[in-house]
Amino acid sequence: MSALRWGILGPGGIAQAFTRDLQTAGLTVTAVGSRREEAARAFAEEFGIARAHGSYEDLVADPDVDIVYIATPHPFHADQAVLALEAGKHVLVEKPFTINADEAAAVRDVARERGLLAMEAMWTRYLPHMVRIREILAERTLGDIRAVLADHTQKISDDPHHRLNDLELGGGALLDLGIYPVSFTWDVLGAPDTINASATLAETGADTEVATIFTYASGAVATTFSASRSAGPNTAHVIGTDARIDIDATWYNASSFRVVAADGTVLETYESRIEGRGMQYQALAAERFVAEGRTDSDILPLDEVVDIMASLDAVRQIIGVGYPGEE
Repeated sequence: MSALRWGILGPGGIAQAFTRDLQTAGLTVTAVGSRREEAARAFAEEFGIARAHGSYEDLVADPDVDIVYIATPHPFHADQAVLALEAGKHVLVEKPFTINADEAAAVRDVARERGLLAMEAMWTRYLPHMVRIREILAERTLGDIRAVLADHTQKISDDPHHRLNDLELGGGALLDLGIYPVSFTWDVLGAPDTINASATLAETGADTEVATIFTYASGAVATTFSASRSAGPNTAHVIGTDARIDIDATWYNASSFRVVAADGTVLETYESRIEGRGMQYQALAAERFVAEGRTDSDILPLDEVVDIMASLDAVRQIIGVGYPGEE
């Protein structure tokens, strides 16, 4: 049974998908909050949620909410996470956790001061196929890791007024899409020694295509590609001296993969069989952490969240993308 009572902050499309998966998993959603009361009421009616609040302040003050899922555009995450934490609520914050590393560190510090759980909603890390991949890597089935290759590419919109192309709303392929493969490289190889990148920018200044190259002291190399105006294969690969893992499209959703030896022999085939989209696994992990009295995720710790944001900051500096209000 669900131990936590969830509140949804920001009733947009991603919140709809998340709430649907929460309810599929039998978790409890007690409230939703929006800047517009009619939007909150419509969301509450759609999902059978008892309470609809016309402000975020009212949502985080709700005594029947234990944890808040923050699903607004990126530039608002930090302030809203702090708002919830200071109201005594745990938080699960949509990716990217914040706009930059400084904001991420500030949220982390408030969570630690308050003794509350704060997690980035990098739901891919919690999916069953990723759990199995980490086991395979720990078993050293692949030998020494030499490369990670991953893309996240979608044809979304070239409308300059679309959120993804609006710097005021944290637009750009890197933070919306590229964060997935970048976080994946961190999961496999850890912190890079060097970061290089190249990008194409829209007329608004937002990045529409971004390629990154990370190198490591071991000699390994990771390459990622993200794009918001073209759809690519959306596959990922981890290549070792003895074998490789090929993750099928779309690798960041519940997917299948194969472990293939250097001679081409298939050592293992994995197929995901889950209910819903799979966003519930991060929520189940959050509930487990709170039940165990923990305030951080061992799958994606807050210090790593901050460091990943710093690597994205470095990429943005290289490609020349900045957001309003950043120094």
